[in-house]
Amino acid sequence: MADGKVKVGIIGSQFQADIHAASLQIMPHEAEVLAIASPTAGNAAALAKRFGIPRVFTDYREMLKERDIEMVTIAAPNSLHAQMTKDIAAAGKHIVCEKPLAMTVAEGEEMIAAAKRHGVLLMYGEELFFTPKYLKAKEMADSGAFGKVYLVKQSEKHFGPHSAWFWDVNRAGGGALMDLGCHGIAFCYWFLDRSPIKSVYCQMGSYVHGDKTKAEDDSLCILEFANGAVGLVENSWARRGGMDDRIEVFGEAGCTYANLHMGNALPTYSENGYGYAVEKAPTTKGWTYPVFEELWNYGTPQELTHFARCVRGKETPKATGEDGLVVLRAIYAGYASAGEGRKIALPYLPPPGVKRPIDLWLNGASRQQRAPQ
Repeated sequence: MADGKVKVGIIGSQFQADIHAASLQIMPHEAEVLAIASPTAGNAAALAKRFGIPRVFTDYREMLKERDIEMVTIAAPNSLHAQMTKDIAAAGKHIVCEKPLAMTVAEGEEMIAAAKRHGVLLMYGEELFFTPKYLKAKEMADSGAFGKVYLVKQSEKHFGPHSAWFWDVNRAGGGALMDLGCHGIAFCYWFLDRSPIKSVYCQMGSYVHGDKTKAEDDSLCILEFANGAVGLVENSWARRGGMDDRIEVFGEAGCTYANLHMGNALPTYSENGYGYAVEKAPTTKGWTYPVFEELWNYGTPQELTHFARCVRGKETPKATGEDGLVVLRAIYAGYASAGEGRKIALPYLPPPGVKRPIDLWLNGASRQQRAPQ
Protein backbone atom coordinates (compact mmCIF):
# COMPACT_ATOMS: atom_id res chain seq x y z
CA MET A 1 0.00 0.00 0.00
CA ALA A 2 1.28 3.47 -0.91
CA ASP A 3 2.46 5.94 1.71
CA GLY A 4 2.21 9.70 1.96
CA LYS A 5 -0.70 11.92 1.10
CA VAL A 6 -3.54 10.49 -0.94
CA LYS A 7 -3.60 12.12 -4.38
CA VAL A 8 -7.08 13.42 -5.20
CA GLY A 9 -8.93 14.45 -8.33
CA ILE A 10 -12.22 16.38 -8.20
CA ILE A 11 -14.98 16.12 -10.80
CA GLY A 12 -16.94 19.36 -10.81
CA SER A 13 -16.10 23.04 -10.57
CA GLN A 14 -18.97 24.77 -8.81
CA PHE A 15 -20.31 24.98 -5.26
CA GLN A 16 -19.64 21.47 -3.93
CA ALA A 17 -16.34 21.10 -5.76
CA ASP A 18 -15.22 24.33 -4.12
CA ILE A 19 -16.16 22.85 -0.73
CA HIS A 20 -14.13 19.70 -1.47
CA ALA A 21 -11.06 21.70 -2.49
CA ALA A 22 -11.32 24.04 0.51
CA SER A 23 -11.94 21.18 2.95
CA LEU A 24 -8.88 19.25 1.80
CA GLN A 25 -6.77 22.36 2.33
CA ILE A 26 -8.18 22.89 5.83
CA MET A 27 -6.88 19.42 6.78
CA PRO A 28 -3.91 18.94 4.43
CA HIS A 29 -2.02 16.17 6.21
CA GLU A 30 -3.75 13.14 4.68
CA ALA A 31 -4.58 14.24 1.12
CA GLU A 32 -3.84 16.77 -1.60
CA VAL A 33 -5.77 17.74 -4.71
CA LEU A 34 -3.78 17.29 -7.90
CA ALA A 35 -6.46 17.75 -10.55
CA ILE A 36 -9.90 19.05 -11.31
CA ALA A 37 -12.13 18.04 -14.21
CA SER A 38 -15.15 19.92 -15.50
CA PRO A 39 -16.63 20.48 -18.95
CA THR A 40 -17.01 24.14 -17.99
CA ALA A 41 -13.40 25.03 -18.71
CA GLY A 42 -13.48 28.56 -17.31
CA ASN A 43 -14.95 27.41 -14.01
CA ALA A 44 -12.42 24.60 -13.68
CA ALA A 45 -9.49 26.90 -14.40
CA ALA A 46 -10.74 29.48 -11.93
CA LEU A 47 -11.19 26.91 -9.17
CA ALA A 48 -7.76 25.44 -9.89
CA LYS A 49 -6.16 28.88 -9.70
CA ARG A 50 -7.93 29.74 -6.43
CA PHE A 51 -6.72 26.59 -4.69
CA GLY A 52 -3.41 26.05 -6.45
CA ILE A 53 -4.52 22.83 -8.16
CA PRO A 54 -1.91 22.02 -10.83
CA ARG A 55 -3.90 20.08 -13.43
CA VAL A 56 -7.15 20.97 -15.19
CA PHE A 57 -9.20 18.74 -17.49
CA THR A 58 -12.41 19.33 -19.43
CA ASP A 59 -13.09 15.57 -19.63
CA TYR A 60 -12.97 13.59 -16.40
CA ARG A 61 -12.04 10.45 -18.34
CA GLU A 62 -8.76 12.11 -19.30
CA MET A 63 -8.11 12.87 -15.63
CA LEU A 64 -8.68 9.19 -14.81
CA LYS A 65 -5.65 8.34 -16.98
CA GLU A 66 -3.39 10.14 -14.49
CA ARG A 67 -1.66 7.25 -12.77
CA ASP A 68 -0.83 9.06 -9.54
CA ILE A 69 -4.42 10.01 -8.72
CA GLU A 70 -5.77 7.56 -6.15
CA MET A 71 -9.14 8.97 -5.05
CA VAL A 72 -11.73 10.89 -7.05
CA THR A 73 -14.56 12.94 -5.57
CA ILE A 74 -17.76 13.39 -7.57
CA ALA A 75 -19.37 16.83 -7.26
CA ALA A 76 -21.49 16.59 -10.40
CA PRO A 77 -25.22 16.40 -11.20
CA ASN A 78 -27.06 13.35 -9.83
CA SER A 79 -27.75 12.00 -13.31
CA LEU A 80 -23.99 11.56 -13.89
CA HIS A 81 -23.08 9.78 -10.64
CA ALA A 82 -23.56 6.21 -11.86
CA GLN A 83 -21.50 6.38 -15.04
CA MET A 84 -18.76 8.40 -13.39
CA THR A 85 -18.54 5.92 -10.52
CA LYS A 86 -18.28 2.98 -12.89
CA ASP A 87 -15.58 4.75 -14.92
CA ILE A 88 -13.59 5.68 -11.82
CA ALA A 89 -13.81 2.13 -10.49
CA ALA A 90 -12.67 0.71 -13.84
CA ALA A 91 -9.65 3.03 -13.64
CA GLY A 92 -8.77 1.47 -10.27
CA LYS A 93 -9.34 4.59 -8.22
CA HIS A 94 -11.30 5.00 -5.00
CA ILE A 95 -14.55 6.98 -5.14
CA VAL A 96 -16.22 9.62 -2.99
CA CYS A 97 -19.71 10.19 -4.36
CA GLU A 98 -21.70 13.17 -3.15
CA LYS A 99 -25.28 12.60 -2.06
CA PRO A 100 -27.68 11.33 -3.28
CA LEU A 101 -25.98 8.18 -4.48
CA ALA A 102 -27.76 7.92 -7.85
CA MET A 103 -30.94 8.59 -9.79
CA THR A 104 -32.31 5.05 -9.44
CA VAL A 105 -31.91 2.09 -7.12
CA ALA A 106 -30.67 0.00 -10.07
CA GLU A 107 -27.92 2.56 -10.74
CA GLY A 108 -26.93 2.51 -7.07
CA GLU A 109 -26.66 -1.27 -7.13
CA GLU A 110 -24.51 -1.10 -10.26
CA MET A 111 -22.19 1.43 -8.61
CA ILE A 112 -21.68 -0.76 -5.55
CA ALA A 113 -21.07 -3.82 -7.72
CA ALA A 114 -18.55 -1.97 -9.90
CA ALA A 115 -16.53 -0.83 -6.88
CA LYS A 116 -16.43 -4.36 -5.48
CA ARG A 117 -15.54 -5.85 -8.85
CA HIS A 118 -12.55 -3.55 -9.26
CA GLY A 119 -11.45 -3.71 -5.62
CA VAL A 120 -11.92 -0.01 -4.79
CA LEU A 121 -13.81 1.82 -2.08
CA LEU A 122 -17.13 3.55 -2.80
CA MET A 123 -17.57 6.11 -0.05
CA TYR A 124 -20.72 8.18 0.35
CA GLY A 125 -20.56 11.93 0.89
CA GLU A 126 -22.74 12.38 3.97
CA GLU A 127 -21.12 15.03 6.14
CA LEU A 128 -23.77 14.86 8.86
CA PHE A 129 -21.99 11.70 10.07
CA PHE A 130 -19.04 14.02 10.83
CA THR A 131 -20.72 17.25 11.99
CA PRO A 132 -19.18 18.02 15.41
CA LYS A 133 -22.42 19.06 17.13
CA TYR A 134 -24.30 16.07 15.80
CA LEU A 135 -21.46 13.72 16.73
CA LYS A 136 -21.71 15.03 20.30
CA ALA A 137 -25.44 14.26 20.33
CA LYS A 138 -24.72 10.74 19.08
CA GLU A 139 -21.99 10.27 21.69
CA MET A 140 -24.40 11.24 24.46
CA ALA A 141 -27.14 8.98 23.10
CA ASP A 142 -24.73 6.04 22.88
CA SER A 143 -23.66 6.61 26.49
CA GLY A 144 -27.27 6.28 27.63
CA ALA A 145 -27.91 9.95 28.35
CA PHE A 146 -31.43 9.86 26.87
CA GLY A 147 -32.37 6.26 27.61
CA LYS A 148 -34.19 4.56 24.74
CA VAL A 149 -34.47 7.09 21.91
CA TYR A 150 -37.96 7.20 20.41
CA LEU A 151 -37.81 10.27 18.13
CA VAL A 152 -35.07 11.82 16.00
CA LYS A 153 -35.76 14.97 14.00
CA GLN A 154 -33.56 16.57 11.34
CA SER A 155 -34.43 19.71 9.42
CA GLU A 156 -32.58 21.46 6.60
CA LYS A 157 -34.14 24.45 4.88
CA HIS A 158 -33.06 27.33 2.66
CA PHE A 159 -34.30 29.22 -0.40
CA GLY A 160 -32.97 26.89 -3.08
CA PRO A 161 -29.78 25.50 -4.60
CA HIS A 162 -26.90 27.41 -6.19
CA SER A 163 -26.52 25.48 -9.44
CA ALA A 164 -29.13 25.49 -12.21
CA TRP A 165 -29.10 21.72 -12.65
CA PHE A 166 -30.77 21.15 -9.26
CA TRP A 167 -33.96 22.72 -10.62
CA ASP A 168 -34.01 20.36 -13.64
CA VAL A 169 -35.75 17.14 -12.59
CA ASN A 170 -34.11 15.27 -15.49
CA ARG A 171 -30.68 15.94 -14.00
CA ALA A 172 -31.55 15.99 -10.29
CA GLY A 173 -34.31 13.37 -10.10
CA GLY A 174 -36.34 15.35 -7.60
CA GLY A 175 -36.47 18.50 -5.50
CA ALA A 176 -36.06 19.26 -1.83
CA LEU A 177 -36.52 15.65 -0.69
CA MET A 178 -33.93 14.37 -3.16
CA ASP A 179 -31.49 17.20 -2.44
CA LEU A 180 -31.90 17.68 1.31
CA GLY A 181 -34.00 14.76 2.51
CA CYS A 182 -31.13 12.42 1.75
CA HIS A 183 -29.25 14.14 4.59
CA GLY A 184 -32.07 13.78 7.10
CA ILE A 185 -32.86 10.17 6.20
CA ALA A 186 -29.19 9.23 6.44
CA PHE A 187 -28.84 11.07 9.74
CA CYS A 188 -31.80 9.33 11.40
CA TYR A 189 -30.65 5.95 10.07
CA TRP A 190 -27.10 6.50 11.37
CA PHE A 191 -28.20 8.00 14.70
CA LEU A 192 -30.41 4.96 15.34
CA ASP A 193 -27.51 2.58 14.70
CA ARG A 194 -28.72 1.69 11.20
CA SER A 195 -31.94 0.11 12.40
CA PRO A 196 -33.84 -0.92 9.24
CA ILE A 197 -36.43 1.55 7.94
CA LYS A 198 -39.84 -0.13 8.07
CA SER A 199 -42.06 2.51 6.45
CA VAL A 200 -42.10 6.01 4.98
CA TYR A 201 -44.90 8.58 4.93
CA CYS A 202 -44.30 11.80 3.03
CA GLN A 203 -46.12 14.96 2.06
CA MET A 204 -44.70 17.53 -0.35
CA GLY A 205 -45.65 20.45 -2.54
CA SER A 206 -44.42 23.28 -4.77
CA TYR A 207 -45.22 26.54 -3.02
CA VAL A 208 -42.67 29.16 -4.13
CA HIS A 209 -40.57 28.04 -7.10
CA GLY A 210 -43.17 26.69 -9.52
CA ASP A 211 -41.98 29.15 -12.15
CA LYS A 212 -38.57 27.50 -12.42
CA THR A 213 -39.04 23.80 -11.60
CA LYS A 214 -41.47 20.90 -11.62
CA ALA A 215 -39.88 19.69 -8.41
CA GLU A 216 -41.23 19.96 -4.88
CA ASP A 217 -39.78 22.84 -2.88
CA ASP A 218 -41.00 21.63 0.52
CA SER A 219 -41.34 18.15 2.02
CA LEU A 220 -42.16 16.45 5.31
CA CYS A 221 -41.15 12.82 5.79
CA ILE A 222 -41.92 10.39 8.65
CA LEU A 223 -39.78 7.25 8.97
CA GLU A 224 -40.63 4.26 11.14
CA PHE A 225 -37.67 2.12 12.22
CA ALA A 226 -37.51 -1.54 13.19
CA ASN A 227 -36.33 -0.63 16.71
CA GLY A 228 -39.57 1.28 17.34
CA ALA A 229 -38.15 4.79 16.91
CA VAL A 230 -39.50 7.42 14.53
CA GLY A 231 -37.57 9.85 12.34
CA LEU A 232 -39.04 13.19 11.24
CA VAL A 233 -37.28 14.84 8.31
CA GLU A 234 -38.27 18.36 7.22
CA ASN A 235 -36.82 19.96 4.10
CA SER A 236 -37.41 23.12 2.14
CA TRP A 237 -36.18 25.17 -0.77
CA ALA A 238 -38.81 27.76 0.15
CA ARG A 239 -37.37 29.14 3.41
CA ARG A 240 -36.06 32.67 3.09
CA GLY A 241 -33.17 34.07 5.11
CA GLY A 242 -30.36 31.58 4.48
CA MET A 243 -29.57 28.10 5.70
CA ASP A 244 -31.28 26.52 8.70
CA ASP A 245 -30.05 23.09 9.82
CA ARG A 246 -30.96 21.50 13.16
CA ILE A 247 -31.66 18.27 15.00
CA GLU A 248 -33.75 17.22 17.99
CA VAL A 249 -33.42 13.93 19.84
CA PHE A 250 -35.95 12.62 22.37
CA GLY A 251 -35.59 9.59 24.62
CA GLU A 252 -37.34 8.16 27.66
CA ALA A 253 -34.71 9.75 29.94
CA GLY A 254 -33.79 12.98 28.21
CA CYS A 255 -33.46 15.06 25.07
CA THR A 256 -31.06 17.31 23.20
CA TYR A 257 -31.29 20.04 20.59
CA ALA A 258 -28.64 21.25 18.17
CA ASN A 259 -28.82 24.17 15.77
CA LEU A 260 -25.94 23.79 13.35
CA HIS A 261 -25.50 27.49 12.67
CA MET A 262 -26.76 29.51 15.61
CA GLY A 263 -24.24 28.23 18.14
CA ASN A 264 -21.47 29.20 15.72
CA ALA A 265 -22.88 32.58 14.72
CA LEU A 266 -22.42 36.20 15.72
CA PRO A 267 -25.76 38.07 15.96
CA THR A 268 -24.97 41.10 13.82
CA TYR A 269 -26.77 44.24 12.68
CA SER A 270 -25.42 46.24 9.72
CA GLU A 271 -26.90 49.10 7.69
CA ASN A 272 -24.16 48.74 5.08
CA GLY A 273 -23.82 44.98 4.72
CA TYR A 274 -20.60 43.01 4.51
CA GLY A 275 -19.03 40.19 2.51
CA TYR A 276 -20.44 36.82 3.62
CA ALA A 277 -22.71 35.59 6.39
CA VAL A 278 -23.67 31.98 5.85
CA GLU A 279 -24.51 29.59 3.04
CA LYS A 280 -27.60 30.65 1.02
CA ALA A 281 -28.01 33.97 2.89
CA PRO A 282 -29.37 36.50 0.33
CA THR A 283 -28.18 39.68 2.09
CA THR A 284 -25.92 40.91 4.86
CA LYS A 285 -27.88 44.06 5.67
CA GLY A 286 -30.06 44.34 8.75
CA TRP A 287 -29.92 41.54 11.33
CA THR A 288 -27.80 38.59 10.16
CA TYR A 289 -25.93 35.70 11.74
CA PRO A 290 -22.46 35.32 10.21
CA VAL A 291 -20.76 32.03 11.02
CA PHE A 292 -17.10 31.17 11.49
CA GLU A 293 -15.25 27.95 10.60
CA GLU A 294 -18.30 27.06 8.49
CA LEU A 295 -16.92 24.01 6.68
CA TRP A 296 -15.42 22.60 9.88
CA ASN A 297 -18.77 22.91 11.63
CA TYR A 298 -20.45 21.13 8.71
CA GLY A 299 -17.93 18.28 9.01
CA THR A 300 -16.72 18.14 5.41
CA PRO A 301 -12.97 18.47 6.13
CA GLN A 302 -13.22 15.69 8.70
CA GLU A 303 -15.24 13.55 6.27
CA LEU A 304 -12.76 13.83 3.38
CA THR A 305 -9.79 13.31 5.70
CA HIS A 306 -11.45 10.16 7.01
CA PHE A 307 -11.99 8.92 3.46
CA ALA A 308 -8.33 9.55 2.65
CA ARG A 309 -7.32 7.54 5.70
CA CYS A 310 -9.60 4.75 4.49
CA VAL A 311 -7.72 4.70 1.19
CA ARG A 312 -4.51 4.17 3.17
CA GLY A 313 -6.14 1.38 5.20
CA LYS A 314 -5.93 3.39 8.42
CA GLU A 315 -9.72 3.51 8.98
CA THR A 316 -12.89 1.76 7.83
CA PRO A 317 -15.42 3.86 5.88
CA LYS A 318 -18.16 5.33 8.07
CA ALA A 319 -20.34 6.26 5.09
CA THR A 320 -20.56 3.77 2.24
CA GLY A 321 -22.34 3.16 -1.01
CA GLU A 322 -24.59 0.75 0.88
CA ASP A 323 -25.65 3.61 3.18
CA GLY A 324 -26.46 5.70 0.13
CA LEU A 325 -28.55 2.89 -1.30
CA VAL A 326 -30.60 2.59 1.91
CA VAL A 327 -31.29 6.32 1.70
CA LEU A 328 -32.21 6.12 -1.98
CA ARG A 329 -34.71 3.31 -1.34
CA ALA A 330 -36.35 5.47 1.35
CA ILE A 331 -36.44 8.46 -1.00
CA TYR A 332 -38.26 6.37 -3.61
CA ALA A 333 -40.76 5.29 -0.98
CA GLY A 334 -41.17 8.94 0.06
CA TYR A 335 -42.09 10.10 -3.43
CA ALA A 336 -44.44 7.13 -3.82
CA SER A 337 -46.07 7.98 -0.49
CA ALA A 338 -46.64 11.60 -1.51
CA GLY A 339 -48.01 10.49 -4.86
CA GLU A 340 -50.38 7.87 -3.45
CA GLY A 341 -51.32 9.68 -0.26
CA ARG A 342 -50.47 6.77 2.02
CA LYS A 343 -47.72 5.23 4.12
CA ILE A 344 -45.36 2.99 2.10
CA ALA A 345 -43.87 -0.12 3.66
CA LEU A 346 -40.28 -1.10 2.91
CA PRO A 347 -38.91 -2.85 0.98
CA TYR A 348 -40.65 -0.91 -1.78
CA LEU A 349 -40.40 -1.95 -5.42
CA PRO A 350 -41.09 0.94 -7.83
CA PRO A 351 -43.13 0.26 -10.97
CA PRO A 352 -41.03 -0.77 -13.98
CA GLY A 353 -39.56 2.02 -16.04
CA VAL A 354 -39.36 4.69 -13.35
CA LYS A 355 -36.23 6.71 -14.19
CA ARG A 356 -36.70 9.61 -11.77
CA PRO A 357 -37.85 9.30 -8.16
CA ILE A 358 -40.04 12.39 -8.51
CA ASP A 359 -42.19 10.67 -11.16
CA LEU A 360 -43.71 8.58 -8.38
CA TRP A 361 -45.08 11.83 -6.93
CA LEU A 362 -45.90 13.64 -10.16
CA ASN A 363 -47.67 10.68 -11.74
CA GLY A 364 -49.41 9.70 -8.52
CA ALA A 365 -50.66 13.22 -7.92
CA SER A 366 -51.96 13.36 -11.48
CA ARG A 367 -53.90 10.13 -10.99
CA GLN A 368 -55.41 11.47 -7.76
CA GLN A 369 -56.52 14.65 -9.52
CA ARG A 370 -58.18 12.64 -12.31
CA ALA A 371 -59.92 10.24 -9.96
CA PRO A 372 -63.73 10.72 -9.70
CA GLN A 373 -64.87 12.42 -6.54
